[in-house]
Amino acid sequence: MKASCEFPRVFENRILEITTRSPWWMVPLLWLPTSAALIYMGPKGWALALIPVGMFAWTLTEYALHRFLFHYEFTSEAGKLFHKMVHGAHHILPNDPYRAGTPLGLSIPFAFSFALIFYWLLGPEWFFPFYAGVLLGYVVYERVHYAAHHIKSKRPWFMKLKRHHLLHHHSKAAAGTKFGVTNMFWDRVFGT
Repeated sequence: MKASCEFPRVFENRILEITTRSPWWMVPLLWLPTSAALIYMGPKGWALALIPVGMFAWTLTEYALHRFLFHYEFTSEAGKLFHKMVHGAHHILPNDPYRAGTPLGLSIPFAFSFALIFYWLLGPEWFFPFYAGVLLGYVVYERVHYAAHHIKSKRPWFMKLKRHHLLHHHSKAAAGTKFGVTNMFWDRVFGT
């Protein structure tokens, strides 16, 4: 893996530059213990079945965020800056290992916002295991995304996902398509 300093800067401003970067290990370090705490605090028994439901819900969230927010074409300067900070820098330098993950400055507010929404929708009994699953799905997403850019593997399922994602980055024919990273299911459902 190349060191971050070997990649060009995306922003002249040092603070903006730092906020678009995150090491690969930051996501599991923060969100795996958070997910474990949610499982510990929540109900046990049948409610634990909501963990895989939350993980599945994450796959739709992943697709929707990537398609509708991260690839939205903003017209204002503030919108263009927001896009460049949250996803554009990754498309500018897709092989930079420090830009393969969502920066914490974005993932923490998103996680908190989604937690409030899901708590309101589900109530405390269902929220804890469900949201633990969402966060586990997010960790899987970040690891698969990082691996698609930086890991070599001959596993057929992984090679298929990697090809799908790299076409999203590097194929003009695939422009505006292939938004799924951990799966291709939602791309098939929505014809993208």
